Amino acid sequence: MTEISYDLQEGTAQAVSFCFWRYQVKKLFALFLCLILLLTVGNLSASATGDGNMDGGGGGMGSGTSDSYWNSGNDGVRVTVINVSDYSAASASVDFSNDSYTCAHFGKVSKLEYKNGRALAPSSASYVSISPSREIPTIVSSSGESDITAIKSYFCSEFAAMLVADATNIAYKDLISGEYKLLIEPIAFFKFNGVMYAMTATEAALYDQIVSGDLRAKMLSLTHKNLPLSIFLEYADLGFPAWTGSTSSSVSNSEIISSLGVGIVKYNEESIEGDIDAPDVEYRVDTDVITSVSLTANRDLTPNNPASVTFTILGKTYTVNSIVIPGGDSQVVWVKWHTPSTPQSIDIAISVSGAYSAQDTIEADIVDLNENIPPDPLATDTNSGYTVPSLPSNTQKTSASWGVWSCYWESDWVWYSDGDGGGEWVDEGDWAFEYTGYSATFSGSMSLLPDDTVPTADGKSMKSGYGVKTDVTATISTTAPTSHFTNPQTAFSVFPEFNYETYLRVLLRVSSGRSAEFTFQPNEYSTYNRNVHFLPLWFPDDTNYIVYTQVWDTWTPVGMLSINLNDYVSVQGSLYDDWYTNRE
Repeated sequence: MTEISYDLQEGTAQAVSFCFWRYQVKKLFALFLCLILLLTVGNLSASATGDGNMDGGGGGMGSGTSDSYWNSGNDGVRVTVINVSDYSAASASVDFSNDSYTCAHFGKVSKLEYKNGRALAPSSASYVSISPSREIPTIVSSSGESDITAIKSYFCSEFAAMLVADATNIAYKDLISGEYKLLIEPIAFFKFNGVMYAMTATEAALYDQIVSGDLRAKMLSLTHKNLPLSIFLEYADLGFPAWTGSTSSSVSNSEIISSLGVGIVKYNEESIEGDIDAPDVEYRVDTDVITSVSLTANRDLTPNNPASVTFTILGKTYTVNSIVIPGGDSQVVWVKWHTPSTPQSIDIAISVSGAYSAQDTIEADIVDLNENIPPDPLATDTNSGYTVPSLPSNTQKTSASWGVWSCYWESDWVWYSDGDGGGEWVDEGDWAFEYTGYSATFSGSMSLLPDDTVPTADGKSMKSGYGVKTDVTATISTTAPTSHFTNPQTAFSVFPEFNYETYLRVLLRVSSGRSAEFTFQPNEYSTYNRNVHFLPLWFPDDTNYIVYTQVWDTWTPVGMLSINLNDYVSVQGSLYDDWYTNRE
């Protein structure tokens, strides 16, 4: 399967990336942290420059002690401007909070620096954070009533971008040019063993390792639940993975250090890069097949900014339009077509347009399995020293799952007052995604019996030299539309006298549909043109003659389903025993 991964781009300078996860808190140890982006001036604009991926999580808080506790609202955020080109810091990190704090701290060190090997070390400088002129919305509250809509409106606004630009001395137009991303980390201000600290989630996890778990033991709900889970990524970015674990249970130090307590804001004028991985593929002649690609988006593809994929095959183009994908997820895109009737190699051109542009080529080999028919068995054939081989151990794929994303608008009307008794309603809704999943299972059966013309056959027992017949049935079970799959089409058998190698018989499909039936094709060496395969006369007595069959070319958007089957007849004597009389 081809895989296409890429960033997405939507026309304005809108930030995209970060995932803010707020946490419900219960009081005292209360955890938490703060997500805050920037601040300083003016009224919050209803016209956002950024898109935010945010949700809420967390849990109850515990009750704390006299020398180890956290108070609701004691939180903030650390912001670092990152160069998109090389993931280096474009500015010193800046901390923001609604209040000022006198506390111990570890300096203004970003999660990216810790990821790159920076050690945790106390700072002797006084702790300084910036308080915005407009108060940051509540991120964590003891009642768990934080307003995600307000948080998103605040941190994705033009106002917030201007505040960051002012605090970091980076021109606003440069900040939103696409050359930078904002790394955002929650901070909690809390007392531990009688000392007031400022810590990001990452610093708390690193510090807990130093104090042998004492921080976790006394401040679990804060430092190892609500603080790290207050902000995390919905999709991977800047070398940090998306968080897919629990959003309501405590987490480990290693999980925090690797994945939690981090959000990212990206402005979508950023230049987007991607690539197409297009491996070669093999098909059979005269067969319905499905050629698939997988698109992965690191931000939402919506009806406002969908993708299209065009396949060019044997001079014909097939285009799939209106592809929508939630950021950080993927969508299989495919085309169903029929291969030529002659063996050949062809190039399949794939191009992506719309939200992203890319192109590549798949080389497809179209082969004819009939080129390996077993030779004419002769009465004079011998094979002394022959040992019956073990059955092949080929892989098979008997199930598959895939799905299709759709997208719809969820309105969220918010009233913005102009301060003079007027104002306007603004729809601050967002696109919501729905995934329709499909699956398929592939089953089969095989019966091998002596041909009806074998005069001395007894059930599954027969003499060598005669022919055997087979009946193979393969069934695909799925509720998917017919455009999502092909029915079983190809079956072929290999034989023990050839060590299950070299020669094969492509079976004749005698009935088609979701449940297809196959038999041997008429044998050109059969006097009566029977649909058989002849056992060699020399095949050992008192041995099971096992035919091995594979059923192929049941295609889905996520590859070909296949199944391996086998059955036997028992060999007792040879054809000569039926035609030789010893006269005294």
